[in-house]
Amino acid sequence: MAEIQLRKISKRWGSFVGVDSFDLTIADQEFLVLLGPSGCGKTTTMRMIAGLEDATEGEIWIGDRKVNDLDPKDRDVAMVFQSYGLYPHINVYENIRFPLKVRKADPATHDERVMKAAEMVELTDFLHRKPAELSGGQRQRVALARAIVRKPSVFLMDEPLSNLDAKLRVSTRAQIKNLSHELKVTTVYVTHDQIEAMTLADRVVVMKQGIVQQVGTPTDIYDMPANTFVASFIGSPAMNLMEGVIEGGTFRGKNVEISGLQASDGEVTLGFRAEDAEVADGNGQVNAPLYTIELLGDATMLTVRAGGQLVSVKAHKEFRAEIGDMVSFSVPTDICHLFDTATGARIGAS
Repeated sequence: MAEIQLRKISKRWGSFVGVDSFDLTIADQEFLVLLGPSGCGKTTTMRMIAGLEDATEGEIWIGDRKVNDLDPKDRDVAMVFQSYGLYPHINVYENIRFPLKVRKADPATHDERVMKAAEMVELTDFLHRKPAELSGGQRQRVALARAIVRKPSVFLMDEPLSNLDAKLRVSTRAQIKNLSHELKVTTVYVTHDQIEAMTLADRVVVMKQGIVQQVGTPTDIYDMPANTFVASFIGSPAMNLMEGVIEGGTFRGKNVEISGLQASDGEVTLGFRAEDAEVADGNGQVNAPLYTIELLGDATMLTVRAGGQLVSVKAHKEFRAEIGDMVSFSVPTDICHLFDTATGARIGAS
């Protein structure tokens, strides 16, 4: 069993707070993603789990062991970094085998374990090559195999796909997803890429400036963001957010009027996703000039300037218009999200 408990852990350097009172239990075999912008504390949290950083406060438990005072080598975790960290002078086979030699595993088991790990990441045809002879995607798969061969209790992955090009990122992401299903090892994965988080995670932790903003399944976070930061960070494109006022159940902003909202009067920020809006024929709730148009293949993305900012709407793939043309669209009230403009916090059910 490799349940991880983070009991109000914090990390401070003098007056700077890197992570503030992080409190979470990661279930055995769960794939947890730490998501947020650079400097939010996600990598620091992972490094505390690994033992590469000491927690200033709080306790870290892996299984039934408190590991705060254990060296990284004694925590039974395997890390995969953004940089591959391969040894250039030895071939792929020996790179994968290296952790077994260091940990003095039975030499009679080495070959079988290396071959099995290499097969899982489709590297059996490259075992004789040196790292310099491999592509970036192949090197990252060697790093994955080197982690797999150890059979650790916990995998820790720190932005492992960020050095790969877009196509390789998609295929390697699929491979990590499949490996997670096969290996059933508790995994903590750090990324700033919300698409990776949405596609890989059982649960996502969204962080900002060292503080956890929301924890939930990808669907929970996408459908019910806890605040405007989460709403603007999750989704491609991000959720549209428009500031305005509600008077008698009607939201009013620049070029915007949406009626039928169940909310108290006052200043609010209204949010909706691009795919939830519906392009209308001149009688919609939002009317504004087209700022830009992007053909996506399966749809057409329209951007208008409304509510004082740029707003994205997804139209059908045959939709055509010119920049500057007036565009009209409606937003069903049952999919609108309302947030407190001052604090950014979600306002009940909208």
